[in-house]
Amino acid sequence: MENKMRIILLSGIFCFAFAVSAKAQFTAQKEAQYMATLKAVTDYKINDEENLKKVEQLRQDARFNRKLSRMLEKLQNTKTKDSKNQRIYKILLNAGEEIYKELD
Repeated sequence: MENKMRIILLSGIFCFAFAVSAKAQFTAQKEAQYMATLKAVTDYKINDEENLKKVEQLRQDARFNRKLSRMLEKLQNTKTKDSKNQRIYKILLNAGEEIYKELD
């Protein structure tokens, strides 16, 4: 009887751990979808004929490029992101989710 209880308990723990792992994997997959959608739509809209000329002008603007480089230096792509990185990531994720849902 005691072995049966252990098996039931271990099965329950395994099922719980699997469910938590599956949910985390699903969440990570959704986040990746939102970020990929955001990048694809951004790339698409940058190449829009109305925006392309303005974007090309910005690419040639040394002052803007220096400022953009300084801004990007504040970000990092490491696993342990600081609070600024987390806020930026959340903004991007929310934008990607909104666009994803709008276009779906």
